[in-house]
Amino acid sequence: QVQLVESGGGLVQAGGSLRLSCAASRSTFSMGWYRQAPGKQRELVATINGDTRDYADSVKGRFTISRDNVKNTVYLEMNSLKLEDTAVYYCYAKWFRVDYWGQGTQVTVSS
Repeated sequence: QVQLVESGGGLVQAGGSLRLSCAASRSTFSMGWYRQAPGKQRELVATINGDTRDYADSVKGRFTISRDNVKNTVYLEMNSLKLEDTAVYYCYAKWFRVDYWGQGTQVTVSS
C-alpha cells in the first residue's frame, strides 16, 4: 500500500503562487495531482512518470510538477493562479497498477 500526505494548500489572491507537497510512504514511478472544484468532476492537473511530465492544457506554463526521489515527495508549484484554479487538490500515486489518493488539500484563489 501507499500512504500519501499532502500539504501546502491555502488561500491566495489571483496572480499569486502556492506550492503543494505530497509525501509518499514508498517510492512509486507514477505520481501526480488531480483537482475537483465544487459541482465538477475530478480532473487531471499534472502527472510525473519517472522524469516525464504531463500537464492539463489549463495549467501549462503556470504549474510545474517535480519530485524528490530521496524523499518520495512530489511537488506542484502553482504560479499566476486564477479564480478557476480554486479546488480541492488530490495527490495521486500508482503502485502495482493500483491507484492511491491523498486526503486532498483546499486551494482557494480570491479576487
